[in-house]
Amino acid sequence: MKIVEEPNTFGVNNPYLAQGNRLQPKVTPSPVSGPAHLHRLSGKCFTLTESMYKYELCPFHNITQHEQSFRWNAYSGILGIWQEWEIANNTFMGMWMREGDACGARSRETKVIFVCGAKSKLAAVSEPSTCVYSLTFETPLVCHPHALLVYPTLSEGLQNEWDEAEQSKYEGLITEQGYNNLLRDIFEEAGLLKSQKVKVNRNEVAADSEIYSSLQKCTEDVQKLREEIQKLQAVLRQHNIPLGPTHNKSKDTATVSDRRLRGDTGLVDLH
Repeated sequence: MKIVEEPNTFGVNNPYLAQGNRLQPKVTPSPVSGPAHLHRLSGKCFTLTESMYKYELCPFHNITQHEQSFRWNAYSGILGIWQEWEIANNTFMGMWMREGDACGARSRETKVIFVCGAKSKLAAVSEPSTCVYSLTFETPLVCHPHALLVYPTLSEGLQNEWDEAEQSKYEGLITEQGYNNLLRDIFEEAGLLKSQKVKVNRNEVAADSEIYSSLQKCTEDVQKLREEIQKLQAVLRQHNIPLGPTHNKSKDTATVSDRRLRGDTGLVDLH
């Protein structure tokens, strides 16, 4: 019986397999980003077989692992979905594939390192630590000394922001940490890094705004009532009209005065 290689479908959701056998990604890949000359790798896949496993890398999409065995439960899994770049010293250090299949309490993840080579191919695979993989991808697309520089990939506006941050750091206006935070904001804006900012629920913001508006209106209304009371009290005094009940005036006044704390002028009864 001839074993037929399964059709290439970026390693996941092969329509020729039963639904229960298809690999199920937990997240969708991030948009294609980074050096424009690497974008041509999108839509292509590269394989490497080591020992009993076949690895399939689809840049800007995912990385999968397939056990080459006739066992009925041979392992096939996702080692990561394209998420973001690793950046250091103005250089793209690697491509991170995260949110792969579960591995105990964590998810599998893979870092893809680009090195110069005569042709594009998946050259090596290792597992430096449990559930964290490292792939070496050779390609002539990164042989130029400036092929993996970050600055040239940015828009003019983001380049200007980086220049300003660099100048502020040079003049001592910001700390090293502040400088790094500004760079991260720039890289997130460019789509090179996943945003770490907390997403705000617009409905909750709208509800909070309504509450604030209601409290503010209530405060304004109370102030208006106080002003009206003061005006009425002034009119009553002008016509020598008592502000409260007249019976047992002296007794009540003494009792109330005795109960007041030092500096307390008493409360106005609105009832």
